[in-house]
Amino acid sequence: MGLNSIYTGISGLNSYGTAMSVIGNNLANVNTVGYKASRVSFADILSQSLTGSSGQFQIGRGVQITSVVPQFSQGSFESTSSATDLAIDGDGFFMVRDPSGLFYTRAGQFIFNEQGDLVSPDGFALQGWRLRDGNVSDVMGNINITAISSAPRVTSDVSLTINLDGAETQPAAAWDAQDPYNTSNYSTTLTVYDTLGEGHMLTIFFRRAAAANTWEYYALVDGNDTGAGTQYEQVGDGTLDFTGDGALNLETVANQISVNWNNGATVPQTIDVNFGESITEGGTGLVGTTQFAGESFTLYQTQDGYAAGNLVNISIDENGRISGLFSNGVSMEIYQIAVAGFESPWEMDMVGRNLYAATNESGQPIIGIPGTSGLGGIAANSLEMSNVDIATEFVNMIRTQQAFQANSRIITTTDQMLQELINLKR
Repeated sequence: MGLNSIYTGISGLNSYGTAMSVIGNNLANVNTVGYKASRVSFADILSQSLTGSSGQFQIGRGVQITSVVPQFSQGSFESTSSATDLAIDGDGFFMVRDPSGLFYTRAGQFIFNEQGDLVSPDGFALQGWRLRDGNVSDVMGNINITAISSAPRVTSDVSLTINLDGAETQPAAAWDAQDPYNTSNYSTTLTVYDTLGEGHMLTIFFRRAAAANTWEYYALVDGNDTGAGTQYEQVGDGTLDFTGDGALNLETVANQISVNWNNGATVPQTIDVNFGESITEGGTGLVGTTQFAGESFTLYQTQDGYAAGNLVNISIDENGRISGLFSNGVSMEIYQIAVAGFESPWEMDMVGRNLYAATNESGQPIIGIPGTSGLGGIAANSLEMSNVDIATEFVNMIRTQQAFQANSRIITTTDQMLQELINLKR
C-alpha cells in the first residue's frame, strides 16, 4: 500500500505557502511607485507510473511552482507638483546607475542631489544624453545640471516701433550730443549687451529736421562705458523720411551704430536698427515707425542680446527632452532622457528597491528615445502607481488559502489511514 499522498500534500503546502508569500508581497506593495504585481504559475510534478490488471496508468505526485512572473501592465498615473516626477506611458524602463552597475526601473521619483545629479530616492542616477543646440553631444551618462548655464549673446539687432509727433517742429538749438535732451524732440532707451554679457544703455534721440516729413536720429551711449572722456558718445546716426500720410518712406543710415566698449569685450560692436518696413523696402510704411499727429511714444522695442544666465527651472516633454529656463529668460534643451526596452522583460532579475537587472534570458536592452521605436512616452509631473489590483489579490488569497487547507487535509487524512493500518494488529 503506497501512501505517497502525504508527499503530494506537502508539495501543495509548499507551493501554496509560496503563492501566499507572493500575494502578500503584492499587497504590501500596493502603494509602491512603479511596482509590478507578480503572478504565480503552477504545474504538476512528474507522474508515477503504475501497472495494474487493467494495464499501465499514472498517478500525479503533487504540484510545483514553475515561475513567479511580474505583470507589466500599465499602472494608473498620479499627478504631482514636481517636474522631476516622471512616468512612462507605455513600454520601457528608466535607466539608472550607481557604483555597482546599471539597473532598470519603472519608478520615476527623481530629485536633484547635492552634486546636481538627477537621482532616485536611493541615489541611483538617471541616465541620458547631454544636448547642445538640440543635438546629442556626449555619450550617455548621469543627468547633471551643475555645469549648465546660458552663455551671453551680443546684441546685433534692435527693432523699434515708434510714433513721432507730426506736429513737432525743429528745436531752435543745433544738435548737441552733450546736450541731447534740449536739442531733440523725443528719445527712447534700451539695454544692449556686449560679448561679455554686460548690459549698456543705448539711447536713440529723434530730432525734427528742416525738410518736411524728415527726422534725424542719433544713437548715444554713456561716455564712461567707452572711455570717451565725455558724458555721452555718439555712436551712430541717420534719417527717417515719411510720406504726407505719416507712413515711413525711407530709412537712411549715415553712420551705422558701432561701439568700442572699454571693459575688455570684443570691439567694435556693430548694431543694426530696424524701424519697420518702409515703402522703399516693399512694405506699407505703416508697420513700424510712423509719423502721426499726437504725442510721440514708443509702442514696441526689442533687441536680440542677453546676459549670461543661471538655471532656475526645468521642464520635460513627452519625448524626454529636458529644457532649462535660465535667469536671463533663455529657454533651451539641455538633456535627453534615455529609456530601454527588452525582448523579454519578464525574464529580468528583480533586485529590490523597484530595480531590475538584465539577464541572458531577458536579452540586451534596446536603448532609445521615449516615444520612438515602440518605447513609451514620458509624462512629467506624474508617477506611475502600483498595478496591484486589491480585489484580484483578495480573491487569489481566498483560493490559495482554501487550496492550502485542502492539502493539509490530505496529510491529516493520510495520517488517519496510516493509523488505521497500524491498528489492524490489535
